[in-house]
Amino acid sequence: MVIKENIIWIWVFWYFFEVPKNIISGWRNFLWFGFNYFSIPLLLKTLFSPWKRYSWSYGRGFDIARYFNVFVSNLISRFLGAAMRIVLISVGIIFEIFIFFLGLIIFLGWFLLPFLLILGTLAGFAILS
Repeated sequence: MVIKENIIWIWVFWYFFEVPKNIISGWRNFLWFGFNYFSIPLLLKTLFSPWKRYSWSYGRGFDIARYFNVFVSNLISRFLGAAMRIVLISVGIIFEIFIFFLGLIIFLGWFLLPFLLILGTLAGFAILS
């Protein structure tokens, strides 16, 4: 026995249940992409690591001038690495905030579309009369 469903109920189920689920899934994928693209967890773990692994060896023996030079060079490399990672983390967080609010606007806008269609139709009839 074939059950014929009303096309209105099929549309309501599609519009209010299936599509919002797909919008949320796509939204989550965009957020996950940004999180992984900017490598925020890895950048936080390696915040004070040397930039591009540039570090100098102290060498053998003890020469205070060479020791001081290598210490300052390694310190500058670590500060440069921290500065660059903080910039990348900030850009990643700004991107995530932007995607979050854009997804929220799209998600809520999807539910407003039928009401805007009805209001637009009524406004069109009001202009014609």
